[in-house]
Amino acid sequence: MAGGKVVTVSDDEFEASVIQNSKPVLLDFWAEWCQPCKMLAPTVEEIAGEYEDKVLVGKLNVDDNPSTATKFGIRGIPTLLFFKDGQVVQQLVGVKTKAEIKKVIEENLLASA
Repeated sequence: MAGGKVVTVSDDEFEASVIQNSKPVLLDFWAEWCQPCKMLAPTVEEIAGEYEDKVLVGKLNVDDNPSTATKFGIRGIPTLLFFKDGQVVQQLVGVKTKAEIKKVIEENLLASA
């Protein structure tokens, strides 16, 4: 499902891909059966393209990777978690507009500059 600039993340790769990443990470928790997740997917793809040099954008399928979803208390999907220095700094639940997601990214990128 993930294509282009979006990286598929699994439970096994989570620590290396997200927690230890030097860049901020926007991680989309989703599932194949989730219609709102499918609605959000094109927006996540666009964000990944626009911020590819500054932010790693990933997707984690909650059905295939339950331990990461459980660890972060993901109860509703889609959920976007924004990680900085291995810590969750922002959480967005539900379908959000591109502007809402970009606002979170910009706020957190500016905070680190």
